[in-house]
Amino acid sequence: AKILVAEAEENNLGDDAVDSRAERWYSCSLCEQDYHGAVFCALGWACWKTYLGRPETDEFRGIAMTRLGNGLSAADHDEDALTVREVELAMKRRLGASVYNTLISQSNLSNSYHNVGRIEEALNMRRDVYSGWMRLAGEHRNTIHAASNYAISLLDLQRYAEVKSLMRTTIPVAQRVLGESNATLKLKAIYAGALMKASDATLDDVREAVTTFEETARISRRVLGSAHPAAVDFEAKYRKSRELLRACEAAVAPSNA
Repeated sequence: AKILVAEAEENNLGDDAVDSRAERWYSCSLCEQDYHGAVFCALGWACWKTYLGRPETDEFRGIAMTRLGNGLSAADHDEDALTVREVELAMKRRLGASVYNTLISQSNLSNSYHNVGRIEEALNMRRDVYSGWMRLAGEHRNTIHAASNYAISLLDLQRYAEVKSLMRTTIPVAQRVLGESNATLKLKAIYAGALMKASDATLDDVREAVTTFEETARISRRVLGSAHPAAVDFEAKYRKSRELLRACEAAVAPSNA
C-alpha cells in the first residue's frame, strides 16, 4: 500500500488513483474483503508510522490516524482506540474539517464509547451522526451504517420498539443501495434481535426472528465465507434463536393441549 500510494502521488495519477490504492491499507486486493483483527491492527500501525511525519493538514496523515484507531478497535484495544479517536476528532474540529470528515470521526468515536461501556454517550453521538448523514447524504451507505450503529445503541438500552421502527425504514434502503452485503445482513440481524427480545414478543415474532437469522447466516456463509467473524456471529445468533423458539413453543404447547 505504501509503495502504491507513493507511486500514484509521485506520478500525479489523480485523486481516484490515489484513493483506490490507499484502500490496500485496509482491504485485500484479491478477495476485496476488509482485513480484521490482528492483521487490521498491524496495518493500522504501519499506515500511521508511514505518514506520521507529515503536517497535521496533510490528507494522508489524517487517514493514517483513522486507520490506526480502526485497527486498534478491530484488535479489541478499545481504550487505546478511544484515545486516538478523541484526539482525531479534536484535531479535525480545530482544523475546520468538512462535515463529511467530521461525521466519520464522530462515528468512529461513538463506536469506541460503545466498546468501553459508555452507552449513553454512544447513543447520543450515534443519534447525532445518523441525523447528520441523513441531512448530508440521504440514502447513502454512510447513512445506512450510521443507522446500524444507532440501532445497536438503542438495543443496548432495550428500546426495542424504536429499533424495529428504524430497521423497517432502513433495511429496504440498504437492499437498494448495498444489496445483500454484510451491512444489510447486520441490519436484518439487529431487527431480528429486537423482535426476539421485546417483552411483548409473540410466538410469531420469535419465528420471524429465527427465519431472519437463518437467512443472514446462510447468505453470510456464501458471501463472506464460513470463517469470517460476521458469518460466525450470525450462525451463533441463529442457533440461539432456535433454542429460544423451542422453549417458547414448549411453553405454549401445554396450554393448547
